[in-house]
Amino acid sequence: MNSIKRIARPLALGALGAALALAAQASQAFQQPGKIIAGSDLTFFPYEYMDKDTPAGFDVELLDGLAKSMGRTAQNIDTRFPNLITGLQGNRFDIVNSSMYITAERLKVIDMVPYLKSGDSILSVKGAAYQPKVPEDFCGHKIGSMGATSWLAQIRKLSDEYCVKNGKGAIEVSEFATDPQTTQALLAHAVEAQITDAAVARGVIDKLGAKVQISSETLIYPVLNGFGVKKGNDEVKAALEQALATYSKTPEYAALLKKYNFQAPTEADIAEMMPKP
Repeated sequence: MNSIKRIARPLALGALGAALALAAQASQAFQQPGKIIAGSDLTFFPYEYMDKDTPAGFDVELLDGLAKSMGRTAQNIDTRFPNLITGLQGNRFDIVNSSMYITAERLKVIDMVPYLKSGDSILSVKGAAYQPKVPEDFCGHKIGSMGATSWLAQIRKLSDEYCVKNGKGAIEVSEFATDPQTTQALLAHAVEAQITDAAVARGVIDKLGAKVQISSETLIYPVLNGFGVKKGNDEVKAALEQALATYSKTPEYAALLKKYNFQAPTEADIAEMMPKP
């Protein structure tokens, strides 16, 4: 009988320890107390970039405002875009804060919280004969893009189902690690045009307007931007949604949108544009 008690007690303690460990893990949905840590590709002006060794841009400022609403401070970890989702899944950070477009494919592997309405533009060399206005004009040409972006799948589908089938020539896509590297390839004539986020394209024009121009005339592939959250991390997702609801009612938020000339999605936009996983 005593031996049974001696065995049962460690088992009970072990079960209690496991339960306490799970409870502690559940209460530590954020990586660090008092912080919200974000993975951000800090090469994507004007959303997120480095300004004198300090993270800057719309997404950085927005997360600062949301963090204050949560009673936390924000920290952005510079991470190349193709590595953001795997970094989130590997618990390197609490969220992805990198102007990530919400797509059905991404919603299969992570949760996303919409915060902005966006789309794409086409950049070309100023004065060049080739000035594509819509993606259909890419047929038979070499196009540059940052890697792992959502529009790449749409361009490849367009190439197969429209360009090739209509005898217009496949679209050749060159992918680069960052958006500035893609623009450098454009300037070096390694690619004939560049597709990128519309706000990023406007930022390029502000810096290099004598050399490049936006050749597209309308917004391409309208989409929602969203924060990425690891699936199952409901505490972080709920905190982020509540902070966004609170902060969006402040004068600071209105001033931030005006500063960057950005557009917040309406409830109707979200209902219409939010893809199904």
